[in-house]
Amino acid sequence: MRLIKKTHACVRLEKDGRTLVIDPGIFTEEDAAVGADVILITHEHPDHFHEGRLRAGLEAGPAAELWTLRSVAERVSAAFPGRVHTVGHGDAFSAAGFDVRVHGELHAVIHPDIPRITNVGFLVDGSVFHPGDALTVPDEPVETLMLPVQAPWNKISEVIEYVREVKPLRTLDVHDALLTELARPLYDTHLGNLSGADHVRLAPGDSTEV
Repeated sequence: MRLIKKTHACVRLEKDGRTLVIDPGIFTEEDAAVGADVILITHEHPDHFHEGRLRAGLEAGPAAELWTLRSVAERVSAAFPGRVHTVGHGDAFSAAGFDVRVHGELHAVIHPDIPRITNVGFLVDGSVFHPGDALTVPDEPVETLMLPVQAPWNKISEVIEYVREVKPLRTLDVHDALLTELARPLYDTHLGNLSGADHVRLAPGDSTEV
């Protein structure tokens, strides 16, 4: 597969002329989901789910379909009958030639006073795992881990331990729009030296084979 990094939490995966997009949110390019055959959304927070960007993708592709959790599906299913599918932990499905397994149930704790919402992660083709806003460890091997490197709910030591627990071959940064350019080399150094996996950082628009 070819993986294209979009701004913040969004990535595009391309294979055999088909495209899968994960988490086109408010920080992501307006056309991030346009041209997608499959769209996956991990949870309802706006930096992962922007209704306008999602609708643009579904409207541009009349055969495009969405797989997501109930809170997101309920907001768009009426407008796209038969094209919105609700999934949860343990589910598996195939769409446009991609095989997807769903892992995880809850968003990471931001603060004890903030209620936790549902969050699911997606493992695509048994290779690329996007956890959304959680440090979910799938019960199966992961080759490429989309790593949420900076968020209000994590710190670098937790991110490093997460990589060690998942044991992927490589990590690629996501959830990084709020990380300053000054801080990025520090994160790169710690993840490269301590996580036990190859660490890759792509600028928005850059791509790599996975």
